[in-house]
Amino acid sequence: MGLPVTAGSDRDLTLPQPTAPALAVTSFFEYLVVVSLAKKRGQGTYEPQITYQFPKLANMGRSQREEEEKSLKAILLFCFPEGVNWAPLTEYPSETFSFVLTEVDGSRRNGYCRRLLPHGKGARAPEAYCIISRVACFGLFSKIFDEVEKRRQISMAMIYPFMQSLREAPFPAPGNTVKIKSFIPESGTEIISLTRPLDSWLEHVDFRTLFRCLTNEEVLKVFASTVLERRIIFMAEELSTLSQVLHAVVALLYPFTWQHTFISIVPSVLIDVVMAPTPYLLGVQRNKLDDVIDQSDMLIVDLTEGAENTFITCIGDESTILPEKLQEELLQALCCRRDNSTSEELNKVVSEAFLSFFVKTVGHFSSHVKGSSGSKPGVFQKKSFCKASEHKASQHFVKRFIQTQMFDIFIQEVERRPTQEGFFHKKIAEYQESKKKEKAKRGQLPKTHHQAV
Repeated sequence: MGLPVTAGSDRDLTLPQPTAPALAVTSFFEYLVVVSLAKKRGQGTYEPQITYQFPKLANMGRSQREEEEKSLKAILLFCFPEGVNWAPLTEYPSETFSFVLTEVDGSRRNGYCRRLLPHGKGARAPEAYCIISRVACFGLFSKIFDEVEKRRQISMAMIYPFMQSLREAPFPAPGNTVKIKSFIPESGTEIISLTRPLDSWLEHVDFRTLFRCLTNEEVLKVFASTVLERRIIFMAEELSTLSQVLHAVVALLYPFTWQHTFISIVPSVLIDVVMAPTPYLLGVQRNKLDDVIDQSDMLIVDLTEGAENTFITCIGDESTILPEKLQEELLQALCCRRDNSTSEELNKVVSEAFLSFFVKTVGHFSSHVKGSSGSKPGVFQKKSFCKASEHKASQHFVKRFIQTQMFDIFIQEVERRPTQEGFFHKKIAEYQESKKKEKAKRGQLPKTHHQAV
């Protein structure tokens, strides 16, 4: 199958995460496709093919249509990454997962996929529903798939009016809700409410799967390896587990962005990507272990429940990368989460713990960007920045972290626009204010002590 994803092609799905500014999102999705498995004539193998698409490619211009045809070939692979060896099934639990398409200009599109067994009798092959969107919001699209699946059980024709209503609906701002009317025979008109989470940078993330598969200490080892931009492979049976864990790991890096190869589910035909010498985050199905086990200088994480060894291979220094004191603080913060907490509650505890780590290690960066005035960019002073680390123990980590591409891209943006405002900057200001108050209290202690005596 001709797939434009190999290195050097004009559309490379394994390109780094973009540094280009995100496009303004005005609609929920670009298109929906249904991918079915068709048995090859005279062979025992199956081939994925698109059996439904909304809207049709015919409505696009020629050059756009050619680009989308390339994308569709890639989508077929991501919907059924296992390859061609399938057998008809009578039972198959539906699962939802996602992948990322990176354009040549650095912009990204998200692919959301739900695989299920179509309505019918006897053994049959599963089919996949795939929505391509500029929006990164996994929870929202899971709910949309619930509605699509409900309509598919009645008739394929029932999907069209719902998706048309969704396409016409404005994409809500963070924290807002959009209501969509949809008619279903025998049920009448339904009102479907779709709410966007308030923390938009976490709306693609659900940390529950990550912490179900790994202990707090194991999560910290994975985080440490990711922060230093190493080669990391995650292995699991379920596509949904791989997809959710990889997106959760990337979210731990906020406000920094993973800049290298990121494939949450590696299709069988692309398994050679594991041999790349550059950093990557890859999700690989457990039955491909023999294809990756020979690789050295990497972390291979087994997410399988009851796995004998979580880390199949590792470099060995993962537990010493993060400063010891901050590692303890992270563990204490993660222990605050409750077993029965909602996804939103868990997201808050986890994201704030890791954000606090970055505030304490590199939150003093703005004081070390010198000479910015008007349109002239500033210059980041690496040496003074490292020396100014709050604790001596943090200096070693900071010296390594500033060599990463994620820090480099972040600081380049700061040099261009030194007076930035955002959630990270707000947290830095809060932390610096609390340090000032602490210092003021300590300054009063000797006098108070003297009076007491």
